[in-house]
Amino acid sequence: MYPYQPQHSQQHQPRSFVPGPGGGFPGGPGGFPPPPPPGGGGPGQIGAPQSPPPSFVPPMPAATAFAVDPGSIRRCMFRNVYIWQTNGDQYWMFLTHVGRRSIAGFRWFGVGSAGFWLYFGLDLNRISQFTCF
Repeated sequence: MYPYQPQHSQQHQPRSFVPGPGGGFPGGPGGFPPPPPPGGGGPGQIGAPQSPPPSFVPPMPAATAFAVDPGSIRRCMFRNVYIWQTNGDQYWMFLTHVGRRSIAGFRWFGVGSAGFWLYFGLDLNRISQFTCF
């Protein structure tokens, strides 16, 4: 587990994170884990899915919560999850990590089967709704 390190800076911290060259994943509580090696890296490690996500957009669930609890989204680990963010973004994700305040996994970028998976992390408070398949 990461040691707690309070942040006293007033600087803007991005809420979603796509790694650039060299990684650069944030540490600290709720930080995103480092991306897995290509192909999964060995027993117990999951790489990017080998096929695209479902080709449809599921209907948004009717219930609206003020925050997504880690326990509620944990049941979607290693499954395709459709995410609706509070800023209006929506997309498929293959969830591989659930922390106290964040999730990480592979986000689908593209349309239909013409796209690619990219390792991605997101704060739970940025999620409006989700549903998993």
